[in-house]
Amino acid sequence: MSTAKKRRVVVLGSTGSIGTSALKVARELPERIEIIALAACGSYEKLARQARETGVRHVALYDSSKENELRALLPADVKIHLGPEGLIELATLADADVVLVSIVGTAGLHPSLAAIEAGKNLAVASKEILVMAGEIITAAAEKHGVKLLPVDSEHNAIFQCLDGHRGGEKEISRLILTASGGPFRQLPAAKLEHVTPAQALKHPTWEMGPKITIDSATLFNKGLEMIEARWLFGIGMERIDVVVHPQSIIHSMVEFRDGSILAQLSRTDMCFPIQYALTWPDRIKGGLRPLDFPTLAKLEFETPRTADFPALDLARRAGLTGGTLPAVFNAANEIAVEAFRAEKIPFPGIWKCVTAVMDAHVTQPSLSLEAVTAADRWARDRAIDFCEKSAPQFSS
Repeated sequence: MSTAKKRRVVVLGSTGSIGTSALKVARELPERIEIIALAACGSYEKLARQARETGVRHVALYDSSKENELRALLPADVKIHLGPEGLIELATLADADVVLVSIVGTAGLHPSLAAIEAGKNLAVASKEILVMAGEIITAAAEKHGVKLLPVDSEHNAIFQCLDGHRGGEKEISRLILTASGGPFRQLPAAKLEHVTPAQALKHPTWEMGPKITIDSATLFNKGLEMIEARWLFGIGMERIDVVVHPQSIIHSMVEFRDGSILAQLSRTDMCFPIQYALTWPDRIKGGLRPLDFPTLAKLEFETPRTADFPALDLARRAGLTGGTLPAVFNAANEIAVEAFRAEKIPFPGIWKCVTAVMDAHVTQPSLSLEAVTAADRWARDRAIDFCEKSAPQFSS
């Protein structure tokens, strides 16, 4: 396929922050990117508005109860796909070149596998897919000759630093993911108990959805990214590090065995990694502004406070153990975040919940999709039980 060919893109999760940014990129580059299908969970009004703006002929709505409301807002020739099956139908459309998966949580796993098996390149913004089933996803991509294109700013940065590198994994010393540190990086540990959901949702450098914003405050987001990087780049967990970089200008780095480090820098705008993923291997001039170095006052770096924010240690444990434990790590965190947002558990209760569920899990080393989904369900039930038992104590 010529690199100059227009890419026909399916966006799963079009109404979220990543999906919205992807449509913005497509508007800036109409000669290179064509959006052909959109999917959302339940935001049917925004989905309908996006469908009219882009002119797509296929949309999917995960919440099938809103079908009639969506149909009333769409042209008659737009086909509506519903539920989990609808996501798979969009992911396997015959004329799609790339499927961008930006669905929060685990709902993107089956559509991602379906897209890979249909020979579609996968632009991955849903880190849970690779955290839960990285071995399965990467094996399927290799089998079907499909490219996994990272959309997360950190993994996209590493992807850019490694693009064209011919030395292979043996020349890489380590991958260095950068973290903003979130809104509480300097907050004394004793005060974390009193953090409110509203405070945790105020990220200092990025505008994101609520789940990922809370994960950034706890550093669970960076832990998930460590496991994701292990599968995207074939690098062992022991060679994946995190450094806190509050300005979020350097998005990640690769250190090579000779001591040289390559870093990718850009403004804190998700349109940068989305554009690179959707136009790869080309670099296209769009509407994005480059950095103005004289205006950068300073770039700071700190060691993560793992004693106070143990998510990184939990992630390393999950990634090193492998098997079903990463799926448990992810699922327990999702439930704990929901409980914190509902003010059922305190902020540090998120770590305590995930730790308790991981400690109780008997890891299955041999992975299958059935084992992964069973571990996910088990962990959610266990985490719900933990949070319900913690709620009366917290409320008192």
